[in-house]
Amino acid sequence: MTRFSIKISVWTFVFLGILGLIFSLPASNVVQAQQPTGAVPTVTGTPSGARVTVNLDQDFVNIRSGPSSYFYPRVGVLLSGQSAPAIGRSPGGDWIMIAYAGAPGNVGWIYAPNVSLLAQDFLPVVEAPPTPTPLSTPTIDPTLAAAFIAPETPTRLPTFTPPAPLAIPAFVDETISNTNRLPMGLVIFVLGFIGLLGGLISVSRR
Repeated sequence: MTRFSIKISVWTFVFLGILGLIFSLPASNVVQAQQPTGAVPTVTGTPSGARVTVNLDQDFVNIRSGPSSYFYPRVGVLLSGQSAPAIGRSPGGDWIMIAYAGAPGNVGWIYAPNVSLLAQDFLPVVEAPPTPTPLSTPTIDPTLAAAFIAPETPTRLPTFTPPAPLAIPAFVDETISNTNRLPMGLVIFVLGFIGLLGGLISVSRR
């Protein structure tokens, strides 16, 4: 083998090696931008705040427009196990104000013993809203009311007549003081004597 043929063989191997290296490289040779070497902060979720959860022993609880069952109307309900964000509490802590869409101001009040809430003391104290006024004051038409009232006929009280005074008879001790009259015993004795005498006469005549 000549020196020329040896050189051709060496360059052939070099050429084939370069081709193999080119074909082994990735097709996309895009230069990537340099990434920052500093620490990237990690995004962590923040707590959504206090929430109330309806106790499981309650089928549902009423949501009212204020902290009272008598002075504020019902604006919604929460079923057993449902929860809602807690915003504040009443001065006494008996009622909790929650976020409730659809209610006036998108807030409502729920009775605290019916729900579970952690860290209730950290809720701000919220004053009660003014009590709602009725839309209309019911009035009674006196003419219409009089049609359903039965008329009452006044009756006079009976006149009291005092009874006549009670006459008490007075007993008088009357003593026979007439001396002209014969005693009844004497008359009977005389008549008996006359009868006896007549009987003796009739017997003697026989």
